[in-house]
Amino acid sequence: MGCLCSKKVRRKPGDKEPIVLASETPFTVNEVEALYDMFKKLSSSIIDDGLIHKEEFQLALFKSSKQNLFADRVFRLFDIKRNEVIEFGEFVRSLSIFHPDAPEADKVAFLFRLYDLRQTGYIEREELKEMVMARLGENGLSLSDDVVESIVEKTMMEADTKRDGKIDEEEWREFVKKNPSIIKIMTLSNLKEITVQFPSFVLNTEVPD
Repeated sequence: MGCLCSKKVRRKPGDKEPIVLASETPFTVNEVEALYDMFKKLSSSIIDDGLIHKEEFQLALFKSSKQNLFADRVFRLFDIKRNEVIEFGEFVRSLSIFHPDAPEADKVAFLFRLYDLRQTGYIEREELKEMVMARLGENGLSLSDDVVESIVEKTMMEADTKRDGKIDEEEWREFVKKNPSIIKIMTLSNLKEITVQFPSFVLNTEVPD
């Protein structure tokens, strides 16, 4: 008689889970339930196991399964448990930071962690350069190394006020305060319409001019 313990069962949110997630995030209960429909779609696009794998995440949000530093960093920050997959709770809690009503401080902190590639608590010059190049590549842009160096140099000069060759969280907050356009990527306005627009904002992530 075969063992049933190894059989994978599609996970469904418990009766209380949408209420709990709604209480912890800017989403309503109805929006959390709509996000679960989205989660089911994403988590079954390549491997149908009720979990979002990195390839599924990149394909859905970045329209490519190719290795991309920016996509990899976003995935790792969503993967709170560090087990190489994204569970539903992680998906909702992490996505909530991109909600228009999420606190700006949370967006600023998330973006800092995104750039802190080596998780040292600082953004170093080389990390900044790597992320600038990754963002350019994600947008299909190719600039000469001299231009990239100029962008990095200008950013370090403005943000690294302590002149120690790295940007700490306090310096980052001040830098973003002076350059608020930096965190525009941290807001997905369609998240407020998730119950009526699912899943268009995931399948079409282009920002209008």
